[in-house]
Amino acid sequence: MMATVELPVWALILILAFAAVAALNNVLVPSVRWFLRRRLERAVEQLNTRLTRPIQPFKLARRNDTVLRLIYDPQVARAIVEHAKANGMREDVAAQTAERYAREIVPGFSAFAYFGFAIRAAKFLSQSLYRVRLAHGNDAALEAIDPEATVIFVMNHRSNMDYVLVTWLAAERSALAYAVGEWARVWPLRQLVRAMGGYFIRRRHNNPLYRKVLARYVQMATEAGVTQAVFPEGGLSQTGAMGKPKLGLISYILDGFVPGSSRDVVFVPVALNYDRVMEDRTLIEAHANGTRRFRFSLKPIWRYVWRQTWHRITGRFHRYGYAAVSFGSPLSLTDFMALDHEDRPAALGVELMARIGQVMPVVPVPLVAHGLRDGARNRAELRDLVGRQVSEAKSRGTAVHIPRNDLDYTVEVGLRALIERGMLSDGPDGFVLNPEGAALVAFYAASVAHLLDRPALEDAAE
Repeated sequence: MMATVELPVWALILILAFAAVAALNNVLVPSVRWFLRRRLERAVEQLNTRLTRPIQPFKLARRNDTVLRLIYDPQVARAIVEHAKANGMREDVAAQTAERYAREIVPGFSAFAYFGFAIRAAKFLSQSLYRVRLAHGNDAALEAIDPEATVIFVMNHRSNMDYVLVTWLAAERSALAYAVGEWARVWPLRQLVRAMGGYFIRRRHNNPLYRKVLARYVQMATEAGVTQAVFPEGGLSQTGAMGKPKLGLISYILDGFVPGSSRDVVFVPVALNYDRVMEDRTLIEAHANGTRRFRFSLKPIWRYVWRQTWHRITGRFHRYGYAAVSFGSPLSLTDFMALDHEDRPAALGVELMARIGQVMPVVPVPLVAHGLRDGARNRAELRDLVGRQVSEAKSRGTAVHIPRNDLDYTVEVGLRALIERGMLSDGPDGFVLNPEGAALVAFYAASVAHLLDRPALEDAAE
């Protein structure tokens, strides 16, 4: 037992290396992980005291635990059996497919990434690009929402900046969970979106099993009280006007809701509008071509960042104008379900889009674009037409943002933005729109047409 054993130096080094790895895996790593998790839990507890709606435990659960909970859900288990029968495969193979779907959908929320990085980055980016204004806060109605209810912000989809803007403006209320399309499933966006609590959804190439896994995740998150943000239109507006609601996620929420026993769900309408939508040319072109497919590429982003950085260095940078947000009247799902509707998902979608449209903020470029669309071709005509439209809209309670409370300045701001982009020229004979300018004017005018068109105003009055 006490005999000396001789070993080559390389064997001793190898043994020590294995011992170090074993100690690291079994002692140090678990201890460090426990220590960091305890610190994170304390930080989240302190953070929750400042948030209007605290972060729910479901959102903070480990991603692998949520994936297992999802794939062993009874409804998903039945869908696995049905998928196996329909496709002539073994049930274990169908179960592996369901697990792959679950891992694709379930996020891995990081409170540090969300509140330590994302909120600051969203605020910096929003204020760097736009003069951000809260057109209608509706604070009293938002504060009156039951603290135990699940809040879902429903928004019109004007730009990919919507995610950034609302993330920042809702930072004092809660952490939002977004449904994000396949365009963001690229490095490094995939990891960032997941860390911020976003979950990916397939808009194409899905099947009943995938839809059941997605539906159960949405229902679990809703029942757990996770604050969410949903775009009922499904994708960016290609015309500038609000589109018809897509009922996928809304249907999942309704299917999982049981009046009287489920946690109440309160939908909060959010309307966003911009003086400049960064994707406007792309959206107009896509509408003209009749396609909704957008290929994601990092090249335009880097090109845009370099151009803006150069403009800042040379002193030629100025922001894109105004971006405004309004919060509408909340809608309780319990109250909605108490009413009779032939098609509840469709009726809910229509009601939510109507509430969003009612509080759509009117900012200078859409306001001026609407006047140009209606035929104004010089400053005097435009000033007179816009003045009448603003007066009529304000009498109906529309949120019209007039910078400096000066209508003449507002008109000049809108005109300057179009002239600087080369869409409009102001000659001795009045305004002249080039073909691209005409399409752009129609795009921005459509965002507020439902508020400023005279027939719309007359219908609202009736």
